Amino acid sequence: MWVLVESGGAGGMSETAATAALKTNVKSRGLTATFVRQTRKPGRYGDGNGLYLVVDPSGASRWVLRVQARGKRHDVGLGSAKLVTLAEARDAAHAVRRLARAGNDPVAARRAERGGVPNFDDMAKTVHATRIATWRNGKHTAQWLATLEAYASPVIGKFPVNRVETGDILKILMPIWTSKPETARRVLQRVRTVLDHATAAGHRSGENPCRVAVIGLPKQGDTVRHFTALPYAEVPNFIAKLRSSNSAENVRLALEFLILTAARSGEVRGALKSEIDGRAKLWIIPAQRMKAEKEHVVPLSDRALEIVESAIALCPKSTLIFPSARGHESVLSDMALTMCLRRMAVSATVHGFRSSFRDWCSEETDFQSEVCEMALAHAISSKVEAAYRRGKLLEKRRALMNGWQIFVLGKSCL
Repeated sequence: MWVLVESGGAGGMSETAATAALKTNVKSRGLTATFVRQTRKPGRYGDGNGLYLVVDPSGASRWVLRVQARGKRHDVGLGSAKLVTLAEARDAAHAVRRLARAGNDPVAARRAERGGVPNFDDMAKTVHATRIATWRNGKHTAQWLATLEAYASPVIGKFPVNRVETGDILKILMPIWTSKPETARRVLQRVRTVLDHATAAGHRSGENPCRVAVIGLPKQGDTVRHFTALPYAEVPNFIAKLRSSNSAENVRLALEFLILTAARSGEVRGALKSEIDGRAKLWIIPAQRMKAEKEHVVPLSDRALEIVESAIALCPKSTLIFPSARGHESVLSDMALTMCLRRMAVSATVHGFRSSFRDWCSEETDFQSEVCEMALAHAISSKVEAAYRRGKLLEKRRALMNGWQIFVLGKSCL
């Protein structure tokens, strides 16, 4: 017989649970619509009578009702908190509890309402479609499904999502966990996301097997990836050779601009004319185009501003500064910059020039660490350094970028 697992009121709550409730500002009478709408802190928040709001580390939230059958716990998904209001979740929970009290299987009943359980591949496509609009990186968008198709689909692709278990996850990951650690972690994260989505949609119940599977996986070795950087002392000579290379002019200009601004490839390739303030000599990159999702202001040296003017003259009708040759509004390919380096027989990566800049800052200048880190748009974890960041240290960063221009251009490039 199905019975409800009661979450308990304030009177039956342990001291630890009561403290947790106070910390999350959840009142003993249950959740509020405002709390549901505003909370982003990961956790599991009880409304009472087994109904929970579950907030994932990503910030996504969903409704889960806890019930038990013959001593086995089941978490019944009631939908995303973005789509299902608190009042609707309570109504749905009431209906599920009625099914449980009548001796029925509420999990099976909800699956029947949805017209059956999708297989893993179909659910992965659904998740991909719902998230694609929030991804800024086109390469990531394409790789998300491709990774699952390459590693997860051969094992569980045709499985109904409610049949995927811990052993299946281990079967996917064990062959690549130590040999391809970075890929394996991405596969694990993406499979977990798909199964979490399946739970929120009511197709699964109970613990996500991905969270259990990691316990049975061996320890991975050192997986830190370092981008190959050109020694900063060689950058001036590289700039001189770049200007006379046989790559397309817009590619040469984009790469030199990237070096002078210490920016990321995607930030440069997607740069818009509207982001440039020529009078103030600033490049203002909006939050949605930044890795940390925070606006980044780059002081432009004279040569960097000259490059912008030259690039715009090449393609005056485009909104992009460095458009692809394929079309005025097509973003320049990341491979275009990489191939430029390969043609020049340079083993460094495009991203590695940021490391060249940072090494120069440390070894050749007296600028404070927070100034150099802000120039790279790095997150500053220290509270003291974060306080410096509020002022943007703009003039100090302008002096830093002007000094970098003087160093990398050298006498032969002036």
